[in-house]
Amino acid sequence: MPLLLPQALWVKRTALRLPDAAPPWQGRALPVEPAAQSAQPLRLLVLGESTVAGVGVADQSLALSGQLAQQWAASQQQPVDWVACGRNGARARECLSDLLPTVIDQSWDRVVIVLGVNDTTHLTSRPRWRREIRALLDSFAHSGGQCVLTAVPPMAHFHALPQPLRGWFGLRSGLLDQDLQQVAAKAGAVHIAFDLPMEPRYLAEDGYHPSVQGYRLWAEGIVRQMAAARSIQD
Repeated sequence: MPLLLPQALWVKRTALRLPDAAPPWQGRALPVEPAAQSAQPLRLLVLGESTVAGVGVADQSLALSGQLAQQWAASQQQPVDWVACGRNGARARECLSDLLPTVIDQSWDRVVIVLGVNDTTHLTSRPRWRREIRALLDSFAHSGGQCVLTAVPPMAHFHALPQPLRGWFGLRSGLLDQDLQQVAAKAGAVHIAFDLPMEPRYLAEDGYHPSVQGYRLWAEGIVRQMAAARSIQD
C-alpha cells in the first residue's frame, strides 16, 4: 500500500498526453443501401470521458462516437445523427455539472454513457458513483430514448500502469462496474460488457487509450450488444 501513492504520482508525471480528436464532434452516418438513406435517423448521443473526446486518434470519425454511428448505420440500415460530448479526465460529477447542461435540452433515441476510468483513479466513493450515475440516467428519462452504460474498462489489464497500482485500480474498476450493472438494471438501462482485448495493436501510443483499430473493435462490440438489446425489447 505505501507504494501506491508514489506510483500514482509517477504515472501522472510521466504519462504521455495525447490531444482530443479533431472536430467535427457531430455528424450524420448513412447506411450503404440508398433506399435506407432517407429513413428516420437514430439520434445518438455519446457522453463521457476521454474516449468520448477521441483521445488516441486523429479525428472523431475514427473515435468511439464516429465508429458507433458508422457501424450502427451499416448494420441496422438506419441513418444516425450523432454527437460526441466528452472531456479528457471527466468523472461522473463533471458530466453532471459541465457536460450534461449542453445536451439535456435535446431529444435522443440512444444515449451511450462512457465513464469509470477517472472515477476509478480519483477514488470516487461507491455510494457517490452510484448516486451520480443514477442522476445521469434520471436526466434523460424525459427523452423516451434508451440509455446505454458501457462497462468500466478492466484496469487490471492496463499494462501501461505499474504493479501494484494496476492491480489496485483493477479491483476498484471491477467494483465500480458491479455498481454500474446494478444501477442499470434498476433504471431499465442497458449495460454493455467491455469487449476489447488489451493488446498493443488496439492501443494508442500512450498504451492507455484505444488506437484506430481499438476504437473500431470496441464500437463493434457495443453495436452488437445494442442491437441485441433492441431485438429483445422489440
